Amino acid sequence: MRIQEQRQLHPVGDEVLALTAVIRPMLKGVLYAIKADVVREVGGYENVKLMMLPRLHRPGDGDCGICFEYAVHDAVSRNDAHVLERVEDAARICRLPGTQLRSILFGVEKSGAQQLVDTANAVLTDDSQLLQGTPGRPVKLRRYLNVLAAAFRKPQTRPALPFSIRGLWKADLFLGHSDSDRWLGTTVKINPSHLETAAGLRIGIVPTRQGRSDRVYHDEAKNLVVCPLLHDADFMQIFYEGFRVIQAFLAADAHVPPEIDLPRPADREVARILEERRDFKVLEVIDAIAKFGQPELLETSEREAEAQALMGNPQTDLVVAPISKQPDLFSR
Repeated sequence: MRIQEQRQLHPVGDEVLALTAVIRPMLKGVLYAIKADVVREVGGYENVKLMMLPRLHRPGDGDCGICFEYAVHDAVSRNDAHVLERVEDAARICRLPGTQLRSILFGVEKSGAQQLVDTANAVLTDDSQLLQGTPGRPVKLRRYLNVLAAAFRKPQTRPALPFSIRGLWKADLFLGHSDSDRWLGTTVKINPSHLETAAGLRIGIVPTRQGRSDRVYHDEAKNLVVCPLLHDADFMQIFYEGFRVIQAFLAADAHVPPEIDLPRPADREVARILEERRDFKVLEVIDAIAKFGQPELLETSEREAEAQALMGNPQTDLVVAPISKQPDLFSR
């Protein structure tokens, strides 16, 4: 039996640090939500300046959902404790082996889909296996990436996918442990009522719902492990505050909005960080302000448990989390 241990590397920062960290992936989400033919007129995504973002972007109902996907992906990549601990619980329920959690963004409905496919290709190996939660041998994920991307826009290509992953084209992320090279199809929904089952999807990440349990659990009807992210003084509160900063900043033509729009000083300070860089390219700004955000918070390690630790000690509050090595239907 093995024990996973997580050690906090840095203290949780103040509001400005947390907001700066969360708006970076949101800016990227807003950028790549712009239609490719529109940004082509200004030289492509890599050449869009921050001052041009409010002029090229058309606000829509899907903006919050896209920003949520990018923010969750970035939070896992940064080892953000608020998200990582919840997602690790979901991965444990799915019996995902390994310790080094990693996220691959794969929302193919957004512009720049080929870039996402190329990124996934660079991370995955020929031996990367998808644990799809059904009987049978796990599929090799990398060989199906292009088919999955095509399946979103061309329904006629979906029968080319194995039945066990027929709905994997709906995935927003692939969550996996890089040390074991095993992955899980993941859907991310800002509206929990939009969470739906699909062959190949294993985890559903949603905000907590008022009056509902916030525990990570297996929804047998959907065959999904539902992972609610907490709100009060946690990730979802910071996310919504950051999204409001982005909305107000774009509405103010990439300037600091009036105080009535952003009454909190921390929000205006983040908007000021962006305004100072409005003449620079969006992707350059995202990279530049990374140093002003929250650094990695957690370091995960794994060790073999000793016999006396497994027996338990009433004088300590050690919690032992077993990781099964035995395959079963739910681990496939």
